[in-house]
Amino acid sequence: MTNQELAKVANEVRKGVVTAVHAAKSGHPGGSLGAADIMTYLYFEEMNIDPADPHKADRDRFVLSKGHAAPGLYSVLANRGYFPVEELETLRHIGSRLQGHPNMNDTPGIDMSTGSLGQGISAAVGMALAAKHWGDSYRVYTLLGDGECEEGQVWEAAMFAGNHDLDNLVAIVDHNGLQIDGSIDEVNSAMPLADKFRAFKWHVIELADGNDMAQIAAAFAEARKVSVSPVAIIAETVKGKGVSFMENQVGWHGKAPNDEQFEQAMAELAAAGEEL
Repeated sequence: MTNQELAKVANEVRKGVVTAVHAAKSGHPGGSLGAADIMTYLYFEEMNIDPADPHKADRDRFVLSKGHAAPGLYSVLANRGYFPVEELETLRHIGSRLQGHPNMNDTPGIDMSTGSLGQGISAAVGMALAAKHWGDSYRVYTLLGDGECEEGQVWEAAMFAGNHDLDNLVAIVDHNGLQIDGSIDEVNSAMPLADKFRAFKWHVIELADGNDMAQIAAAFAEARKVSVSPVAIIAETVKGKGVSFMENQVGWHGKAPNDEQFEQAMAELAAAGEEL
């Protein structure tokens, strides 16, 4: 797919996020919207996957370490064909396969149940180590939040991955500068992230605009050329990207739009889609 085609898909993914969270009357739209471009690129361009065979042995694995961004992942999976897009409206409903955090036992396309921050990257490291041990060719990708990087377990996992040369592992940090209680700087900054990952023997790619498909494509192309060390992509993103009143607003970390806000958000995304 071209970068423009991918951008169009990401815009549809954003529509799905807003639709799902509005229908649930709860959820996490901000980080889901901000990471939509990266997750779209992963599932539509980068990863070896097959929606018709979600458990195929040689598939690449994805772990959403920032599990609260599940609406974004669900929307990507739906648009990729893992389940009907209409099912997004069942988000967080009783009996739905789409709960507030990813559940690998219920939802097609989910490789790891996540939600407790810091634990997803550890699972991804384990998957990458298993592939090395068994001589499997699959690659492992995990998406973390910059606030999540305040968790000590993130750095234990990073230390292990670097020391065991897991060059089949790519960790993407969704660096939007905001977390549930405020800005990263106000709460408990783990910056500079790039220097920390380098100290743990990772190859670091600093992505200036994690909402730009051309830059995302270049970052993952570079990652594929790296041998010996795991790769960390530090992606600067806009929380709430695509919805004007949500962009860079910490209050939209975990809040659903009301009916009026839903209509405005969908109108803005429709207009953005027409421009693409």
